[in-house]
Amino acid sequence: MAFPYMEAVVGFMILMYIFETYLDVRQHSALKLPTLPKTLEGVISQEKFEKSRAYSLDKSHFHFVHEFVTIVIDSTILYFGVLPWFWKISGDFMTIASLNAENEILHTLAFLAGVMIWSQITDLPFSLYSTFVIEARHGFNKQTPWLFFRDMIKGIFLSVIIGPPIVAAIIVIVQKGGPYLAIYLWAFTFGLSIVMMTLYPVLIAPLFNKFTPLPDGQLREKIEKLASSLNYPLKKLFVVDGSTRSSHSNAYMYGFFKNKRIVLYDTLIQQCKDDEEIVAVIAHELGHWKLNHTVYTFVAMQILTLLQFGGYTLVRNSTDLYRSFGFDTQPVLIGLIIFQHTVIPLQQLVSFGLNLVSRSFEFQADGFAKKLGYASGLRGGLVKLQEENLSAMNTDPWYSAYHYSHPPLVERLAALDEPDKKED
Repeated sequence: MAFPYMEAVVGFMILMYIFETYLDVRQHSALKLPTLPKTLEGVISQEKFEKSRAYSLDKSHFHFVHEFVTIVIDSTILYFGVLPWFWKISGDFMTIASLNAENEILHTLAFLAGVMIWSQITDLPFSLYSTFVIEARHGFNKQTPWLFFRDMIKGIFLSVIIGPPIVAAIIVIVQKGGPYLAIYLWAFTFGLSIVMMTLYPVLIAPLFNKFTPLPDGQLREKIEKLASSLNYPLKKLFVVDGSTRSSHSNAYMYGFFKNKRIVLYDTLIQQCKDDEEIVAVIAHELGHWKLNHTVYTFVAMQILTLLQFGGYTLVRNSTDLYRSFGFDTQPVLIGLIIFQHTVIPLQQLVSFGLNLVSRSFEFQADGFAKKLGYASGLRGGLVKLQEENLSAMNTDPWYSAYHYSHPPLVERLAALDEPDKKED
Protein backbone atom coordinates (compact mmCIF):
# COMPACT_ATOMS: atom_id res chain seq x y z
CA MET A 1 0.00 0.00 0.00
CA ALA A 2 1.40 3.38 -1.05
CA PHE A 3 2.21 5.93 1.62
CA PRO A 4 -0.53 8.63 1.89
CA TYR A 5 1.78 11.58 1.20
CA MET A 6 -1.00 14.04 0.46
CA GLU A 7 -2.97 13.22 3.63
CA ALA A 8 0.23 13.48 5.68
CA VAL A 9 1.08 16.89 4.17
CA VAL A 10 -2.42 18.29 4.74
CA GLY A 11 -2.43 16.87 8.27
CA PHE A 12 0.88 18.53 9.10
CA MET A 13 -0.26 21.82 7.57
CA ILE A 14 -3.29 21.79 9.86
CA LEU A 15 -1.16 20.87 12.89
CA MET A 16 1.21 23.75 12.10
CA TYR A 17 -1.77 26.07 11.75
CA ILE A 18 -3.06 25.01 15.18
CA PHE A 19 0.39 25.44 16.76
CA GLU A 20 0.99 28.85 15.18
CA THR A 21 -2.53 29.98 16.07
CA TYR A 22 -1.77 29.05 19.68
CA LEU A 23 1.32 31.28 19.50
CA ASP A 24 -0.78 34.02 17.88
CA VAL A 25 -3.27 33.81 20.76
CA ARG A 26 -0.42 34.14 23.26
CA GLN A 27 0.90 37.17 21.39
CA HIS A 28 -2.59 38.67 21.19
CA SER A 29 -2.88 38.38 24.96
CA ALA A 30 0.49 40.11 25.35
CA LEU A 31 -0.63 42.92 23.04
CA LYS A 32 -3.72 43.51 25.20
CA LEU A 33 -1.62 44.25 28.31
CA PRO A 34 -2.46 47.82 29.40
CA THR A 35 1.01 48.77 30.60
CA LEU A 36 4.48 49.07 29.11
CA PRO A 37 7.25 46.61 30.01
CA LYS A 38 9.21 48.04 32.93
CA THR A 39 12.30 48.47 30.75
CA LEU A 40 10.37 50.83 28.47
CA GLU A 41 8.69 52.90 31.18
CA GLY A 42 9.90 56.48 30.83
CA VAL A 43 11.45 55.57 27.46
CA ILE A 44 8.29 55.20 25.36
CA SER A 45 5.57 57.80 25.82
CA GLN A 46 2.14 56.64 26.99
CA GLU A 47 0.59 58.19 23.86
CA LYS A 48 2.85 56.17 21.56
CA PHE A 49 2.20 53.04 23.61
CA GLU A 50 -1.57 53.41 23.25
CA LYS A 51 -1.25 53.97 19.51
CA SER A 52 1.12 51.00 19.15
CA ARG A 53 -1.24 48.80 21.15
CA ALA A 54 -4.24 49.72 18.99
CA TYR A 55 -2.27 49.20 15.76
CA SER A 56 -0.86 45.85 16.88
CA LEU A 57 -4.27 44.57 17.97
CA ASP A 58 -5.82 45.60 14.66
CA LYS A 59 -3.11 43.72 12.78
CA SER A 60 -3.53 40.73 15.09
CA HIS A 61 -7.28 40.50 14.44
CA PHE A 62 -6.65 40.76 10.72
CA HIS A 63 -3.94 38.09 10.92
CA PHE A 64 -6.33 35.59 12.55
CA VAL A 65 -8.82 35.98 9.69
CA HIS A 66 -6.17 35.89 6.96
CA GLU A 67 -4.47 32.77 8.31
CA PHE A 68 -7.77 30.93 8.72
CA VAL A 69 -8.82 31.68 5.13
CA THR A 70 -5.35 30.68 3.89
CA ILE A 71 -5.30 27.28 5.61
CA VAL A 72 -8.84 26.52 4.40
CA ILE A 73 -7.95 27.38 0.80
CA ASP A 74 -4.58 25.59 0.80
CA SER A 75 -5.95 22.44 2.45
CA THR A 76 -8.91 22.36 0.07
CA ILE A 77 -6.67 22.71 -2.97
CA LEU A 78 -4.50 19.78 -1.91
CA TYR A 79 -7.10 17.46 -0.39
CA PHE A 80 -9.73 17.77 -3.12
CA GLY A 81 -7.32 17.48 -6.03
CA VAL A 82 -7.60 21.04 -7.32
CA LEU A 83 -3.97 21.00 -8.49
CA PRO A 84 -4.31 18.05 -10.92
CA TRP A 85 -7.69 19.40 -12.07
CA PHE A 86 -6.17 22.79 -12.79
CA TRP A 87 -3.22 21.16 -14.57
CA LYS A 88 -5.69 19.32 -16.80
CA ILE A 89 -7.72 22.50 -17.43
CA SER A 90 -4.59 24.40 -18.44
CA GLY A 91 -3.79 21.58 -20.90
CA ASP A 92 -7.30 21.78 -22.33
CA PHE A 93 -6.86 25.54 -22.74
CA MET A 94 -3.65 24.88 -24.68
CA THR A 95 -5.56 22.63 -27.06
CA ILE A 96 -8.33 25.20 -27.54
CA ALA A 97 -5.70 27.85 -28.24
CA SER A 98 -4.16 25.56 -30.89
CA LEU A 99 -0.97 25.17 -28.87
CA ASN A 100 0.91 21.96 -28.26
CA ALA A 101 -0.31 20.63 -24.89
CA GLU A 102 2.50 18.07 -24.94
CA ASN A 103 5.06 20.86 -24.70
CA GLU A 104 5.75 20.89 -20.96
CA ILE A 105 7.17 24.41 -20.95
CA LEU A 106 4.09 25.94 -22.60
CA HIS A 107 1.76 23.80 -20.46
CA THR A 108 3.57 24.93 -17.31
CA LEU A 109 3.39 28.60 -18.31
CA ALA A 110 -0.35 28.27 -18.95
CA PHE A 111 -0.73 26.63 -15.54
CA LEU A 112 1.27 29.40 -13.83
CA ALA A 113 -0.74 32.11 -15.58
CA GLY A 114 -3.90 30.64 -14.09
CA VAL A 115 -2.28 30.35 -10.67
CA MET A 116 -1.18 33.99 -10.84
CA ILE A 117 -4.70 35.14 -11.71
CA TRP A 118 -6.14 33.05 -8.87
CA SER A 119 -3.57 34.43 -6.42
CA GLN A 120 -4.32 38.01 -7.41
CA ILE A 121 -8.05 37.46 -6.95
CA THR A 122 -7.75 35.78 -3.53
CA ASP A 123 -5.02 38.09 -2.19
CA LEU A 124 -6.46 41.38 -3.41
CA PRO A 125 -9.21 41.81 -0.77
CA PHE A 126 -6.70 41.25 2.03
CA SER A 127 -4.13 43.61 0.48
CA LEU A 128 -6.75 46.32 0.02
CA TYR A 129 -8.04 45.97 3.57
CA SER A 130 -4.56 45.94 5.06
CA THR A 131 -3.45 48.99 3.09
CA PHE A 132 -6.54 51.19 2.94
CA VAL A 133 -8.17 50.27 6.24
CA ILE A 134 -5.61 49.16 8.84
CA GLU A 135 -2.57 51.11 7.61
CA ALA A 136 -4.70 54.17 6.79
CA ARG A 137 -6.52 54.05 10.15
CA HIS A 138 -3.22 54.32 11.98
CA GLY A 139 -1.69 56.99 9.76
CA PHE A 140 0.76 54.87 7.79
CA ASN A 141 -0.75 54.49 4.34
CA LYS A 142 0.15 57.22 1.87
CA GLN A 143 -0.83 55.33 -1.28
CA THR A 144 -3.70 56.33 -3.50
CA PRO A 145 -5.77 53.56 -5.10
CA TRP A 146 -4.17 54.52 -8.41
CA LEU A 147 -0.65 54.04 -7.03
CA PHE A 148 -1.65 50.75 -5.40
CA PHE A 149 -3.02 49.26 -8.61
CA ARG A 150 -0.22 50.73 -10.71
CA ASP A 151 2.33 48.93 -8.51
CA MET A 152 0.30 45.72 -8.79
CA ILE A 153 0.21 45.97 -12.60
CA LYS A 154 3.96 46.65 -12.71
CA GLY A 155 4.56 43.57 -10.56
CA ILE A 156 2.44 41.40 -12.84
CA PHE A 157 4.22 42.80 -15.89
CA LEU A 158 7.63 42.01 -14.41
CA SER A 159 6.48 38.47 -13.58
CA VAL A 160 5.32 37.96 -17.17
CA ILE A 161 8.65 39.24 -18.52
CA ILE A 162 11.05 37.57 -16.10
CA GLY A 163 9.15 34.40 -15.17
CA PRO A 164 8.89 32.42 -18.45
CA PRO A 165 12.65 32.27 -19.22
CA ILE A 166 13.38 31.15 -15.66
CA VAL A 167 10.65 28.48 -15.69
CA ALA A 168 11.79 27.23 -19.10
CA ALA A 169 15.40 27.00 -17.94
CA ILE A 170 14.47 25.02 -14.80
CA ILE A 171 12.38 22.56 -16.80
CA VAL A 172 15.20 21.99 -19.31
CA ILE A 173 17.76 21.54 -16.51
CA VAL A 174 15.58 18.96 -14.75
CA GLN A 175 14.91 17.10 -18.00
CA LYS A 176 18.59 17.04 -19.02
CA GLY A 177 20.33 17.18 -15.63
CA GLY A 178 20.97 13.49 -15.08
CA PRO A 179 22.95 12.45 -11.98
CA TYR A 180 24.26 16.00 -11.41
CA LEU A 181 20.83 17.60 -11.45
CA ALA A 182 21.07 19.02 -7.92
CA ILE A 183 24.35 20.76 -8.73
CA TYR A 184 23.02 22.16 -12.01
CA LEU A 185 19.87 23.48 -10.34
CA TRP A 186 21.88 25.04 -7.55
CA ALA A 187 24.34 26.62 -10.00
CA PHE A 188 21.44 28.09 -11.99
CA THR A 189 19.67 29.53 -8.95
CA PHE A 190 22.99 30.85 -7.59
CA GLY A 191 23.73 32.64 -10.86
CA LEU A 192 20.16 33.91 -11.02
CA SER A 193 20.34 35.32 -7.49
CA ILE A 194 23.57 37.17 -8.34
CA VAL A 195 22.03 38.62 -11.50
CA MET A 196 18.83 39.67 -9.69
CA MET A 197 20.72 41.25 -6.79
CA THR A 198 22.69 43.23 -9.37
CA LEU A 199 19.77 44.26 -11.56
CA TYR A 200 17.06 44.80 -8.93
CA PRO A 201 18.41 48.03 -7.41
CA VAL A 202 19.40 49.41 -10.82
CA LEU A 203 16.47 48.44 -13.05
CA ILE A 204 13.56 47.12 -10.97
CA ALA A 205 13.47 49.13 -7.72
CA PRO A 206 13.43 52.49 -9.62
CA LEU A 207 10.19 51.38 -11.30
CA PHE A 208 8.49 51.62 -7.92
CA ASN A 209 10.45 54.27 -6.01
CA LYS A 210 12.53 57.35 -6.69
CA PHE A 211 16.14 57.23 -5.52
CA THR A 212 18.00 60.53 -5.12
CA PRO A 213 21.49 61.23 -3.74
CA LEU A 214 21.53 62.28 -0.10
CA PRO A 215 22.10 66.06 -0.13
CA ASP A 216 25.42 67.45 1.05
CA GLY A 217 25.45 68.28 4.72
CA GLN A 218 26.42 67.02 8.15
CA LEU A 219 24.47 63.77 7.87
CA ARG A 220 26.15 62.82 4.60
CA GLU A 221 29.57 63.79 5.95
CA LYS A 222 29.10 61.71 9.11
CA ILE A 223 27.95 58.62 7.20
CA GLU A 224 30.80 58.89 4.69
CA LYS A 225 33.31 59.38 7.52
CA LEU A 226 31.97 56.33 9.35
CA ALA A 227 32.10 54.20 6.18
CA SER A 228 35.64 55.36 5.42
CA SER A 229 36.83 54.58 8.97
CA LEU A 230 35.66 50.97 8.49
CA ASN A 231 37.02 50.71 4.94
CA TYR A 232 33.50 50.20 3.65
CA PRO A 233 33.63 50.89 -0.13
CA LEU A 234 30.66 53.27 -0.20
CA LYS A 235 30.04 54.45 -3.75
CA LYS A 236 26.56 55.95 -3.52
CA LEU A 237 24.33 57.22 -0.75
CA PHE A 238 20.64 57.45 -1.63
CA VAL A 239 17.38 58.64 -0.16
CA VAL A 240 14.30 56.68 -1.30
CA ASP A 241 10.83 58.23 -1.35
CA GLY A 242 9.22 55.64 0.91
CA SER A 243 6.80 58.33 2.11
CA THR A 244 4.86 58.10 -1.16
CA ARG A 245 3.52 54.74 0.02
CA SER A 246 3.94 54.53 3.77
CA SER A 247 5.25 56.45 6.76
CA HIS A 248 7.11 53.36 7.98
CA SER A 249 10.87 53.94 8.04
CA ASN A 250 13.97 51.87 7.36
CA ALA A 251 17.51 51.84 5.95
CA TYR A 252 19.47 49.19 4.08
CA MET A 253 22.71 48.48 2.22
CA TYR A 254 23.43 46.49 -0.92
CA GLY A 255 26.08 45.91 -3.57
CA PHE A 256 28.98 43.63 -4.38
CA PHE A 257 32.68 43.94 -3.71
CA LYS A 258 33.86 47.56 -4.19
CA ASN A 259 30.48 48.91 -5.30
CA LYS A 260 28.45 49.36 -2.10
CA ARG A 261 25.44 51.59 -1.63
CA ILE A 262 23.43 52.77 1.36
CA VAL A 263 19.76 53.71 1.10
CA LEU A 264 17.89 55.79 3.69
CA TYR A 265 14.11 56.09 3.70
CA ASP A 266 13.05 59.73 3.64
CA THR A 267 10.72 58.89 6.53
CA LEU A 268 13.74 57.85 8.63
CA ILE A 269 15.35 61.24 8.09
CA GLN A 270 12.09 63.01 8.91
CA GLN A 271 11.49 61.01 12.09
CA CYS A 272 15.04 60.99 13.48
CA LYS A 273 15.81 64.68 13.95
CA ASP A 274 19.15 63.83 15.57
CA ASP A 275 21.73 62.87 12.93
CA GLU A 276 23.54 60.75 15.52
CA GLU A 277 20.57 58.39 15.70
CA ILE A 278 20.61 57.84 11.94
CA VAL A 279 24.38 57.39 11.88
CA ALA A 280 24.11 54.90 14.76
CA VAL A 281 21.55 52.87 12.81
CA ILE A 282 23.97 52.86 9.84
CA ALA A 283 26.78 51.81 12.21
CA HIS A 284 24.63 48.84 13.18
CA GLU A 285 24.11 47.92 9.52
CA LEU A 286 27.82 48.31 8.82
CA GLY A 287 28.42 45.98 11.75
CA HIS A 288 26.63 43.25 9.82
CA TRP A 289 29.02 43.86 6.92
CA LYS A 290 32.17 44.09 9.04
CA LEU A 291 31.30 40.93 10.97
CA ASN A 292 30.55 39.07 7.72
CA HIS A 293 26.97 38.32 8.71
CA THR A 294 25.77 38.83 5.14
CA VAL A 295 28.39 36.41 3.83
CA TYR A 296 27.56 33.77 6.46
CA THR A 297 23.85 34.07 5.73
CA PHE A 298 24.35 33.89 1.98
CA VAL A 299 26.61 30.81 2.25
CA ALA A 300 24.14 29.10 4.61
CA MET A 301 21.28 29.76 2.20
CA GLN A 302 23.28 28.34 -0.71
CA ILE A 303 24.08 25.16 1.27
CA LEU A 304 20.42 24.77 2.23
CA THR A 305 19.38 25.31 -1.38
CA LEU A 306 21.81 22.64 -2.60
CA LEU A 307 20.57 20.19 0.05
CA GLN A 308 16.98 20.95 -0.91
CA PHE A 309 17.65 20.25 -4.57
CA GLY A 310 19.46 17.08 -3.53
CA GLY A 311 16.34 15.95 -1.70
CA TYR A 312 14.23 16.80 -4.72
CA THR A 313 16.36 14.61 -6.99
CA LEU A 314 15.75 11.65 -4.66
CA VAL A 315 11.96 11.82 -4.89
CA ARG A 316 11.25 13.44 -8.27
CA ASN A 317 10.75 10.09 -9.99
CA SER A 318 8.53 8.65 -7.26
CA THR A 319 5.32 7.61 -9.03
CA ASP A 320 3.58 7.03 -5.69
CA LEU A 321 4.31 10.60 -4.61
CA TYR A 322 2.70 12.12 -7.70
CA ARG A 323 -0.26 9.73 -7.59
CA SER A 324 -0.89 10.58 -3.94
CA PHE A 325 -1.54 14.16 -5.05
CA GLY A 326 -3.70 13.04 -7.99
CA PHE A 327 -1.22 13.20 -10.88
CA ASP A 328 -0.76 10.46 -13.48
CA THR A 329 2.14 12.30 -15.12
CA GLN A 330 5.24 13.83 -13.55
CA PRO A 331 5.58 17.49 -14.64
CA VAL A 332 8.71 19.25 -13.39
CA LEU A 333 6.93 22.20 -11.80
CA ILE A 334 4.38 19.97 -10.08
CA GLY A 335 7.21 17.84 -8.71
CA LEU A 336 8.84 20.94 -7.21
CA ILE A 337 5.54 22.09 -5.69
CA ILE A 338 4.84 18.66 -4.19
CA PHE A 339 8.37 18.40 -2.83
CA GLN A 340 8.07 21.81 -1.18
CA HIS A 341 4.94 20.62 0.61
CA THR A 342 6.48 17.33 1.73
CA VAL A 343 9.47 19.02 3.39
CA ILE A 344 7.39 21.57 5.32
CA PRO A 345 8.43 20.03 8.70
CA LEU A 346 12.12 20.48 7.85
CA GLN A 347 11.50 23.98 6.50
CA GLN A 348 9.90 25.01 9.78
CA LEU A 349 12.88 23.72 11.76
CA VAL A 350 15.33 25.45 9.43
CA SER A 351 13.37 28.70 9.63
CA PHE A 352 13.43 28.55 13.42
CA GLY A 353 17.18 27.91 13.38
CA LEU A 354 17.81 30.80 10.99
CA ASN A 355 15.80 33.13 13.23
CA LEU A 356 17.97 32.14 16.18
CA VAL A 357 21.11 32.93 14.20
CA SER A 358 19.63 36.18 12.89
CA ARG A 359 18.80 37.39 16.40
CA SER A 360 22.34 36.57 17.50
CA PHE A 361 23.68 38.61 14.58
CA GLU A 362 21.49 41.57 15.58
CA PHE A 363 22.95 41.57 19.08
CA GLN A 364 26.45 41.38 17.63
CA ALA A 365 25.79 44.30 15.25
CA ASP A 366 24.40 46.34 18.15
CA GLY A 367 27.54 45.55 20.13
CA PHE A 368 29.69 46.59 17.17
CA ALA A 369 27.95 49.98 16.97
CA LYS A 370 28.41 50.41 20.72
CA LYS A 371 32.16 49.77 20.49
CA LEU A 372 32.32 52.56 17.91
CA GLY A 373 30.76 54.90 20.48
CA TYR A 374 27.22 54.92 19.15
CA ALA A 375 25.45 53.25 22.09
CA SER A 376 23.47 56.37 23.00
CA GLY A 377 22.60 57.16 19.39
CA LEU A 378 21.64 53.55 18.64
CA ARG A 379 19.50 53.39 21.74
CA GLY A 380 17.72 56.57 20.67
CA GLY A 381 17.41 55.37 17.10
CA LEU A 382 15.94 52.01 18.08
CA VAL A 383 13.42 53.70 20.38
CA LYS A 384 12.51 56.21 17.68
CA LEU A 385 11.99 53.47 15.08
CA GLN A 386 9.89 51.48 17.56
CA GLU A 387 7.75 54.51 18.32
CA GLU A 388 7.30 55.83 14.81
CA ASN A 389 6.57 52.38 13.33
CA LEU A 390 4.20 51.64 16.24
CA SER A 391 5.89 48.27 16.71
CA ALA A 392 4.60 45.94 19.42
CA MET A 393 5.88 46.95 22.85
CA ASN A 394 4.76 43.80 24.69
CA THR A 395 5.74 40.49 23.11
CA ASP A 396 5.14 36.92 24.16
CA PRO A 397 8.48 35.12 24.61
CA TRP A 398 7.32 31.96 22.80
CA TYR A 399 5.91 33.95 19.89
CA SER A 400 9.00 36.12 19.47
CA ALA A 401 11.35 33.13 19.76
CA TYR A 402 9.50 31.35 16.97
CA HIS A 403 8.73 34.24 14.61
CA TYR A 404 11.13 37.13 15.17
CA SER A 405 14.33 37.47 13.18
CA HIS A 406 15.16 40.56 15.29
CA PRO A 407 15.12 40.61 19.10
CA PRO A 408 12.36 42.65 20.76
CA LEU A 409 13.31 46.22 21.73
CA VAL A 410 13.35 45.34 25.44
CA GLU A 411 16.06 42.73 24.88
CA ARG A 412 18.15 44.96 22.63
CA LEU A 413 18.12 47.86 25.07
CA ALA A 414 19.02 45.52 27.94
CA ALA A 415 21.96 44.15 25.91
CA LEU A 416 23.15 47.67 25.10
CA ASP A 417 23.05 48.60 28.80
CA GLU A 418 24.70 45.42 30.08
CA PRO A 419 28.34 46.25 29.18
CA ASP A 420 27.97 49.67 30.85
CA LYS A 421 26.87 48.01 34.05
CA LYS A 422 29.88 45.68 33.91
CA GLU A 423 32.22 48.62 33.39
CA ASP A 424 30.70 50.45 36.38
